[in-house]
Amino acid sequence: MSTLDLANHGPVIPVIVINKVEDAVPMAEALLAGGVKVLEVTLRSPVALQAMEQIAKHVPDAILGSGTVRNLKDAQASKDVGCQFAVSPGYTSELGQFARKIGLPLLPGVSTGSEIMMANADDYYFLKLVPAVAVGGINLLKGFAGPFADVKFCPTGGVSVESAPQFLALPNVVVCGGTWLTPNDAVERKDWAHITKLAKEASAIVAAK
Repeated sequence: MSTLDLANHGPVIPVIVINKVEDAVPMAEALLAGGVKVLEVTLRSPVALQAMEQIAKHVPDAILGSGTVRNLKDAQASKDVGCQFAVSPGYTSELGQFARKIGLPLLPGVSTGSEIMMANADDYYFLKLVPAVAVGGINLLKGFAGPFADVKFCPTGGVSVESAPQFLALPNVVVCGGTWLTPNDAVERKDWAHITKLAKEASAIVAAK
């Protein structure tokens, strides 16, 4: 699988933090019920790897990825629990080459031209712009379209259900990362129906004309 294939499954990849292992499977099932198949579970909680393992085992239809992968240990652990891809918040050549060596497709995070060039040097041309809105959002992506015409992006960080259509209208954006699909209050209440509703809304997003 190429990470670019992830964009074939819908306009939004949810960026998920799981704080309780028992929430992992019902949350994943709720997202799938709303048409969201690609899940990025971040390594931002002590139980993240356990949660990923549960999803890999019990929700086989999910395309499971690990987020906030910062080093080789993170990448190997993600592969070991069954992740099908990884997402990093920045880029190092060491991480990019190691991910390829272990067969873990990587979506590298970038925010500058220099980082894009470093990723391109290792043959990565589908990149995550992060934190997208904070570093310049739509205007920055328009600026990158000239010198990096062969690069595609997944903007993540500050993108909302309202702004996603504007991002997706850009020729160099193929999918957006979204943190709004699994709000903490809904997860705390175990309101999986609400998460399914948000997933359905996200699945229905189309690029602005």
